[in-house]
Amino acid sequence: MAQSTTTVPTENGWKYLQQLCKHWAHKLEVELDEENHKAVVKFPEAKASMQSDASSLSVLIETEDPAKLDTYQGVVASHLDRFAFREAPLPFDWKAA
Repeated sequence: MAQSTTTVPTENGWKYLQQLCKHWAHKLEVELDEENHKAVVKFPEAKASMQSDASSLSVLIETEDPAKLDTYQGVVASHLDRFAFREAPLPFDWKAA
C-alpha cells in the first residue's frame, strides 16, 4: 500500500472539504462526517481521507498502485486549489506516510 499525506494551512478547511465532497459525490463514493469534520472519498484506484480543523486541512491518499500516487495527489491538489481560488495556490507538501 502506497500512502502520502499533506497538511495545508487554511482557516477554510471545513468549507473546502464540504465542497470537495459535494462535487465528487456525483461520481464517487463519499463519506462525510460533519460532526468530526472528516471525509473519505473513494476513487477507482485510491482512497483520500481528509480532516479539517480551525487552521488546516489534512489529506491522506492510499493506493495499491504506487505509480498512481502522483496522479491522485494532483487530482486532490487541483480540485482544492479550484475551490480555494482566493487562497490558491495552496502549499502542498506531500510526504510518504
